[in-house]
Amino acid sequence: MRKFDLSLLLFLLLATVFNLMITSNSFAVAPEPVKELLWPKGAPGAVGDGELDKPTLWIYQPDESLRNGASIVVCPGGGYGGIAIDHEGHQVAKWLIENGVTAFILTYRKAPEYHHPAPMQDAQRAIRTVRARAQEWKIEPDRIGVLGFSAGGHLASTAATHFDAGDRNAADPIERVSCRPDFAVLIYPVISFTTEYTHAGSRKNLLGENPDPELVKKFSNELQVTPETPPTFLVHTSGDTGVPAENSVLFYLAMRKAGVPAEMHIFEKGQHGFGLGPNDPVLSQWPKLCIAWMKGRGLLEKK
Repeated sequence: MRKFDLSLLLFLLLATVFNLMITSNSFAVAPEPVKELLWPKGAPGAVGDGELDKPTLWIYQPDESLRNGASIVVCPGGGYGGIAIDHEGHQVAKWLIENGVTAFILTYRKAPEYHHPAPMQDAQRAIRTVRARAQEWKIEPDRIGVLGFSAGGHLASTAATHFDAGDRNAADPIERVSCRPDFAVLIYPVISFTTEYTHAGSRKNLLGENPDPELVKKFSNELQVTPETPPTFLVHTSGDTGVPAENSVLFYLAMRKAGVPAEMHIFEKGQHGFGLGPNDPVLSQWPKLCIAWMKGRGLLEKK
């Protein structure tokens, strides 16, 4: 009987401790993501008023105990004709908040309804929005990155090579701030539009059937790297037959030539579109390598 009483007392004690931990927020979880319109008053050049005409941001915020002030705008891939919102969007955002990084998934405008400059406008607007509202979201305005996969990687590399300081005279306060990302993460990105390594589908969806050669060159982003391009982390595989690894190599070499810090990992095996690589013991290492790179650059230090 005494053993039973002791067990009951121990159970009640543990239950009390557990309840105290819950109420003290020791087991607090990250808030549910919030979806917002990127252009509340309508996107520039919109051709309609449907869902596809209204780019959005999915906002994932880490638990307060993990938050470190860094943030990333995530650009899923899809050949500029789709949005791989799950394995290159929501799964990525959940990984980021587990590491204290606030994540913003961008659903940008795409073909066939939209071509250039709509996707770039959306990416630039996303970065401006995050920076302009940094205090609201408890993030650092100088630690805002952009991460993209495949054609989303092309969009992210576009954001990293085509940016401005903002228009100080703009009526919209968001348009007054810079759209330059502070760092970039490019995963099996489309980069070159002028070489044999081009992903023809992405180029066609972005620039049209017969684009101006100067426009093609302008968005062959290895040709647009300058000393102002932010530090970049790149991942690719030698086995990628959809978007050859030379895309990342060309961008990396351009970064080297410009004197900009860059880190690149090319894995031997793996086809295009592996996302976080959760089912592959080798490819699943890149998220850890990326976090190590971010830590090494001081991007994850709490202030």
